[in-house]
Order: sequence, then C-alpha cells, then structure tokens
Amino acid sequence: MQNLPKIAELLRRRKPLKNVNQEHQETLSPLERLALWITDHVGSMGFFLIVFTWTVLWLSWNFLAPPHLKFDPPMAFVFWLFLSNMIQLFLMPLIMVGQNLQSRHAELRAEHDYQVNLRAEQEIEALLKHIEYQNRLLLALVIKSGLTAEEALRLAEGHQNSL
Repeated sequence: MQNLPKIAELLRRRKPLKNVNQEHQETLSPLERLALWITDHVGSMGFFLIVFTWTVLWLSWNFLAPPHLKFDPPMAFVFWLFLSNMIQLFLMPLIMVGQNLQSRHAELRAEHDYQVNLRAEQEIEALLKHIEYQNRLLLALVIKSGLTAEEALRLAEGHQNSL
C-alpha cells in the first residue's frame, strides 16, 4: 500500500482546469476576431440566401427590365461577374484565415480533453488499487474472524437484500 498515492496526494497533483475557449478568445487580435466573424457568417444559410437573392434579382432585372433601365447587358453580365469575383477574391483568404483559427482552437480543445482524460485515468487507476487493497484487508479480516470467504459473501448479500 506504500506505493499507492494517497487521496490528498492525488488532489495536490491535480491542476485546476482551465477554460481553453476563454483562453483562445483572449489571445485573438481584432483582425482575427473579424476573420472568425466573417467565416462564421459567410458559411451560413443566411449569407447563401443573400447571394442567391442578389443574383436572381440582378439577372432578372437585366433580362426583364425595359432596355433603357438595364445596366448590365444580358448574356455578358460583365459588371455582375466583376462584383462576384471581387467578393470571392476578398472572402477566400479571410475564410482560410478563419478556418486556420478554428483549427487552432480545435487543437487546443483536443489537447485539453486529452489532459483531462489522462488525469481521470490516473485517478481511476489509483482508486482501483485502493479498492483492491481494501478487498484484501476485508478478506483477511473475514478469515481472521473464522468465516470462509463464501460465508462472508452470503452474509453480505443477505444484509444488502434487507436494505
């Protein structure tokens, strides 16, 4: 039993849990926060619906409006293509930056989960060793009292059933 860690020792070794989500948020620069905000919103159905609606309205107007009100000639749609490409050129790098930040955050969470699981495994192992030791002590006491292990188990089961 000397090599088994005591409960106080386990508690002393225990580091306080940290909130990796909060730590990650605190390390972000304003530009990184902006990149994450854009990544979160551009990757949403709301943004898709805005772009889809804008495209349908643009194309419909330039197909169906009277000729003197059309501002982008049908079939070429040069201005629409220019604006769409500019949006894509600006959003692609921002989305990639946001995805890199999200990946870094996911790695921090995974490492934290690993540390928590490792600590839990060590504590469970120590508890199992303590239980095994207590079982050996109880068995020694049962034998010393003159009962067999089977008799002691039957008595314990009978006592538990009466509870």
